[in-house]
Amino acid sequence: MWRPSRPPMPPAAFPLVMAAPRQTLQCVAILAGRGVWRHLAAMGLVPGAAITVLNSRGPGGPLMIRIGDTRLALGWGMAQKVMVRPLPR
Repeated sequence: MWRPSRPPMPPAAFPLVMAAPRQTLQCVAILAGRGVWRHLAAMGLVPGAAITVLNSRGPGGPLMIRIGDTRLALGWGMAQKVMVRPLPR
């Protein structure tokens, strides 16, 4: 089975679902198979992208994020596969 190469995880990385609203983060890795990885990449969610969390409905609900000028809603399961870290200020 094909897997995208996974860079070593920085110690401060955590799943996107754990982010607080209005927090700006950087995508570090996407821990998913080829289909999910391609789907997220097509929406602009790739390692290195800056992500702002708009709101979260809690476990099971959608997570609203902004990447550049684009607003996206991610399901809880898909957002768990996106590893992020806080952007340095």
